[in-house]
Amino acid sequence: MEPPPDPGLLSIYDRALPEVYGYLLARCSQRALAEDLTAETFLAAVRAEADGGTPTTVPWLIGTARHKLVDHWRRREREERGLRLLDGGIEAGAEDPWDAELDALRAAEVLDHLSPAHRSALTLRYLDDLPVPQVAALLGRTLHATEALLVRARGAFRRQYESTASPELPGGAS
Repeated sequence: MEPPPDPGLLSIYDRALPEVYGYLLARCSQRALAEDLTAETFLAAVRAEADGGTPTTVPWLIGTARHKLVDHWRRREREERGLRLLDGGIEAGAEDPWDAELDALRAAEVLDHLSPAHRSALTLRYLDDLPVPQVAALLGRTLHATEALLVRARGAFRRQYESTASPELPGGAS
């Protein structure tokens, strides 16, 4: 039986829960997944406290949450890659980067439709504003492989974004 959690961990739980859950929900847009990953994050904190590891802080919890989310995306990507191989599918080639003003809600919906590898790379690079070498380290890829993944992910995002463009309003000019 595990020892009861440190009262300090319980006090940080009350402060950190909204931040950790909000961080995860903003990046995965799925309530159930964000709840599961939040629970995994706090379970890791309990284990770290029991092992006498580093003191648990909100930044430590956010970093752990980021790792839990990346691990989830890696698992999903492995599963989807296996399914693609069984189906004989091949990923499309890379496209140039796309710099444009994006609607935040539509962009979040588009991210939800991308593969886990593309979603994780774009989220870590552009939402978390991490440098490419750190994204590479978190994804367990080389720098060059991560740069190529980001090019493909931006291309996939652009294609998905453009394919979901709002239709013109009725009564407009022909």
